[in-house]
Amino acid sequence: MENYDNKIGIKSWAEEDRPREKLSGQGRRALTDAELIAILIGSGSRNETAVELSKRILHHYENDLNKLGKASISELSKFKGIGEAKAISIIAALEIGRRRNDSETKAVDTIGSSRDAYNIMRRHLVDLNHEEFWIILLGRSQKVLGRELISKGGLAATICDPKIIFHAALQHQASGIILVHNHPSGNLKPSQEDLTLTKKLIAGGRLLDISIFDHLIITDNGFTSLADADLM
Repeated sequence: MENYDNKIGIKSWAEEDRPREKLSGQGRRALTDAELIAILIGSGSRNETAVELSKRILHHYENDLNKLGKASISELSKFKGIGEAKAISIIAALEIGRRRNDSETKAVDTIGSSRDAYNIMRRHLVDLNHEEFWIILLGRSQKVLGRELISKGGLAATICDPKIIFHAALQHQASGIILVHNHPSGNLKPSQEDLTLTKKLIAGGRLLDISIFDHLIITDNGFTSLADADLM
């Protein structure tokens, strides 16, 4: 198994050995990302401090916490000095941060725009390495009745069964649906399969008097609304 062992030079051993003291004395905002991660992992090794190890990890992920947030336990454990327990601590902390960011967005109970739908679904679909297909179920006056995961797939696609979608809508007595899925590739452009599926579901919805209001494609950096783009 490959180990990510490339060293980065130590700039200040004295300061980097004491990130906890720095947080206590100067406050949490004074710490770098590497220093915060170093507090999570607790200790380094005989050859490097915890901060140095954290810098090495961040360097591998291009100093991008979003990329680090997608790492698995096994991937992080490839770094010399990171075992399963430390990997779990890093993943858990980054997930807490993501959920805090989501909770700061006011809960949406009605849909007035594609942005409202995005705010509801963003937390479920960012930082995924596979594709998922969800629906938002709507009642009268665009009131949100619920959201349901329809299917999970691979990196490039997921299989979506219209029967499952409309069964869920009928169970909730929904009058409308918003389709939502993610593109792990980061590409916000809908595929031909996305467009074909949307038209198929719109046609099926007409027979059941269930409106398909929108189809969102979500990536880590934003979203595309097929309704806003006049692609429905």
